[in-house]
Amino acid sequence: MSEYMIQCLDVSKSFGEKTALDHVTVEIPRGKIFGLLGPNGAGKTTLIRIINRITVPGGGTILFDGRPITGEDVRKIGYLPEERGLYRKMKVGDQAMYFARLKGMGVREASGELKKWFERFGIQSWWGKRVEELSKGMAQKVQFITTVVHKPSLLILDEPFSGFDPVNAQIIRDEILRLKDEGATIVLSTHNMESVEELCDNIALINKSHVVITGGVDDIRHKYGNNHYELVYTSQEPVVPVPGVFRVLSDKDESGRHTAVIAVEDTADRNAVLKHLVDMPAVINSYRELVPRMNDIFIKLVTEE
Repeated sequence: MSEYMIQCLDVSKSFGEKTALDHVTVEIPRGKIFGLLGPNGAGKTTLIRIINRITVPGGGTILFDGRPITGEDVRKIGYLPEERGLYRKMKVGDQAMYFARLKGMGVREASGELKKWFERFGIQSWWGKRVEELSKGMAQKVQFITTVVHKPSLLILDEPFSGFDPVNAQIIRDEILRLKDEGATIVLSTHNMESVEELCDNIALINKSHVVITGGVDDIRHKYGNNHYELVYTSQEPVVPVPGVFRVLSDKDESGRHTAVIAVEDTADRNAVLKHLVDMPAVINSYRELVPRMNDIFIKLVTEE
């Protein structure tokens, strides 16, 4: 069994003179939530369609669990596209059964699993409604169910929170985490960087048809950090900078409770910083690194490109 559920190795694709993917390599670890990020037109959707065998790559290899992907493997994938694909005139229950059967489920199995999901989401009364009677958010719930009902080992979710209010978006987040805990590998394509930080273990950022950066979310955030730390302390005197160790960028004093931002020098011994702070005539309430948000890193890298 491979440590990677999906490996996209040196994948290229062009449409006429337009290069959608330029020798892209992305490896998605088994059992993790993987963020596939990038601005509109970067090539994300093309890569997703190639993984799903909707589009044929111009070059490169797609491996599923360590071997070349086949049509049979597609049954093990649950794909929620950004463009929703429910038939508006069909009844919700009939449509859910239809998609479950397409994924190879028997009638009894599909009926039982759909019932569980409809109960979990509290939408049992929707079974006999037509899709056109549902709001965008309601239809989105149904499509999410049809994506996961066959218990796929790989889930590809393209903007899964689109159309949801905050309460229902959190319900979907909780379900994504539960599915991960049950062993699913999940690819999350989204522009919502808050969701990336909350959910993703690893990411790949694609821009202008090639991979800009890939790796663990925490590792990437720390890589683009600037050695700034927040120090909260109680004292009548402000923190004093130490040349060659750290500078004080700001120090807000509210009746003796200070919130300071310090910049640690690149060459400074981190233990020396902590020793100085502990030796201060003050009570240290908290000390934490101020790592950049994924949103800031996304903007920085895309702008530089």
